[in-house]
Amino acid sequence: MKRQPNFLSLVVACAVLALPHLAAAKTTTGIPPEIITPDKVETRIGTLEYKDGAPTVETAQKVYDTLDFTRALNVYNNSFRGASAYGLLKGFRSIGAKENTVVIFSELMDSNSLFLTANADTVYYLSVVDLTKGPMVIEQPPKSVGTINDMWFSWIIDIGFPGPDRGEGGKYLIVPPGYEGPLPDSGFHVALSKTDRILYACRAYLVDNDPKPAAEMIKKYMKIYPSLYAGRLWHEHCDRARRQSPARKESAGSRDQVR
Repeated sequence: MKRQPNFLSLVVACAVLALPHLAAAKTTTGIPPEIITPDKVETRIGTLEYKDGAPTVETAQKVYDTLDFTRALNVYNNSFRGASAYGLLKGFRSIGAKENTVVIFSELMDSNSLFLTANADTVYYLSVVDLTKGPMVIEQPPKSVGTINDMWFSWIIDIGFPGPDRGEGGKYLIVPPGYEGPLPDSGFHVALSKTDRILYACRAYLVDNDPKPAAEMIKKYMKIYPSLYAGRLWHEHCDRARRQSPARKESAGSRDQVR
């Protein structure tokens, strides 16, 4: 009896015969050049070389050096403003002008004054104001131009003509970071600092080319002092924070254990 070929066997045989052709079809597809790492890449830091897609030792070191430089530059750019502000604080202290003391250049600045952007035809008056004991009031003299910055030289509020007093003078209440108490609705221009000290910088104009009237005006109107109302609330806030601090609770627990 003659056997008839099995249909399934025929299908399998055809598939096996076709496999080499299918494999050839798959391997003839080219690799898109967009996903290939070239052997060399020209960059602003020089030529970067690769072998089989991996960087050479020299290329890896060059990239690491560039990353180190970039991070160092970021550190400098993010720090020099704070260093400059601290330099002003140290400079004022070196001449006996502690925090909340006003330094007046009553006879104008000159080349001996090491300030980057100062001029020699207006009367400058400056101060570093301490907010560690609570909000501070600054009574701003009229007819002046200035600004208040934090200790990173970040803007807090303008004063004088560009500020809310519009050159008429007025009271500014500067609030330290973390203050959560109420603030006055009127009578003060309120501003919040992100640091516990601030840089006050202002200048007044000459009168008939004479700096003396401006200096006398500053001495008459300029005042810096604690806010009694806001200061009391600040001390209450600090006391609560100290009582609730984990370190204080842990310390109290340790004493209980000793007993």
